[in-house]
Amino acid sequence: MTARAASLAVLLYAILFALFAVSLGNPAPAGATTEAIVVLTGGNGRIEEGIARLAAHRATRMLIAGTDPAVTKADLAVRLHGRRKLLDCCVDLGSESVDTRSNAEEAKRWLDARGYRSLTLVTSDWHMRRALYEFQSHLGRHYEIRPDAVRTEPNLMTLFTEYNKYLLRRMAVWLDV
Repeated sequence: MTARAASLAVLLYAILFALFAVSLGNPAPAGATTEAIVVLTGGNGRIEEGIARLAAHRATRMLIAGTDPAVTKADLAVRLHGRRKLLDCCVDLGSESVDTRSNAEEAKRWLDARGYRSLTLVTSDWHMRRALYEFQSHLGRHYEIRPDAVRTEPNLMTLFTEYNKYLLRRMAVWLDV
């Protein structure tokens, strides 16, 4: 009986992993607008996607959450090929967070300080499910969150690691630990 239960659990885990791997986050519709953009650092193309949306007037202000404290707007302007004016007027660098959960906490403080109630959340496609879960958990129903997943080509290990982080975080919230 125990072997059957263990086999069923392993089979369920594998099926759910396969579903996770084939249903990664999608980009937001091109014309979608919100009050703010929150970009989570840690992956290629995320900041560029946020800047492109901001430049296209899809939001009025952007937070880059989890920025290394040593990074400046001048550093980003070099990386973004001269977007200094846009960076100076409309981008805030948040350096308080170190993981996805603290990204959500940092973003909530930033959103509340500015009175924003809608945001576009920018992160990698493989990271979107957990990031969205964290943001929904911390922000609650008072905010409209529009996911904008940056397309990547994650390898199997990235997907496997992210799937396990997502499951563990869901269980931690469910167990209230």
